[in-house]
Amino acid sequence: MISVLDDDPYVRAAIDNLLASRGYVVHTFASAEEFLGSTDLNGASCVIADVQMPVISGIDLLTQMRTQGSATPFIFITAFPDEGVRTRALRAGALCFLGKPFATSELMQCLEMALGGRGDATA
Repeated sequence: MISVLDDDPYVRAAIDNLLASRGYVVHTFASAEEFLGSTDLNGASCVIADVQMPVISGIDLLTQMRTQGSATPFIFITAFPDEGVRTRALRAGALCFLGKPFATSELMQCLEMALGGRGDATA
């Protein structure tokens, strides 16, 4: 299962549609708080998250999850691909950092890396 977190409903829907069309099971969330309050927290094979979200940022979410022992792969997407933020995200443990708009092939390549090349449609 892939968890998609973005405060923009259009971005969430676009990624959901893309991944579902490729056979992935996708759950979407409007915020990090919504994700943290869900049962998906421990069941996600990968998290695709916006960097800038209200209250808890994507990087803060990743840091919190790593502190709690989670090794779930994170792919970050952002409309503001600042090099300093990219460095912070990667140092926190992000697998990929993509600027919006990004190519479908870039996201799919990151997802394949996150899933260890399994390409598991139920992931």
